Amino acid sequence: MNIHILNQQHSVANLFLAELRDKSVQHDRMRFRTNIERLGMLMAYEISKKLSYQEKNITTPLADTTMFLSTDELVVATILRAGMPFMQGFLKIFDHAEAAFIGAMRGKHKEDHSFDINLDYVACPSLTGKTLIICDPMLASGKSLVEGCNSLLEHGHPKYIHLASVIASPEGVAYVKQHLPDATLWLAAVDQKLNQESYIVPGLGDAGDLSFGEKM
Repeated sequence: MNIHILNQQHSVANLFLAELRDKSVQHDRMRFRTNIERLGMLMAYEISKKLSYQEKNITTPLADTTMFLSTDELVVATILRAGMPFMQGFLKIFDHAEAAFIGAMRGKHKEDHSFDINLDYVACPSLTGKTLIICDPMLASGKSLVEGCNSLLEHGHPKYIHLASVIASPEGVAYVKQHLPDATLWLAAVDQKLNQESYIVPGLGDAGDLSFGEKM
């Protein structure tokens, strides 16, 4: 598996990530959603460098010229609800892409602190021959991403799979690497660990609650 981590190089992505983490800033829901969206746009740009391209003729008001444009058909998918702002960033860059949605939630923690993933909704176009991008802001245990991806693959065999998250745990990276070895993983940062509740430390908290309000 190829893994790309944005904060291994200094860039404006660090500012967006810092504001997502900072408890004195992250209470501003609009700013929180906007910063996740911005990171989605930056990652989409980086992923665009890995797509297939073909030279095409373009006619300007003054002359004909040629440019290399992507030939890939894209499907951008996310896991509801936390992934919506992240997905919006990708769709602002890949504005011709189709979209897919996965409804997933953690089940109750067991005595060994493990849990099941409940998938109750999938809406997806045909993936056959297309490039699939799954964006989920928090890669904690990795189970939601892997099971969500597997549910999408029931809708066809994609040409290639890119997986994108804002913050990941080492445990989540290892799990995804084991179960989806042929995909490429894109991250803004890899943090220290998972705690016993399977939240990333230091992380940023609950991305869904911070984006949309605390759920009952």
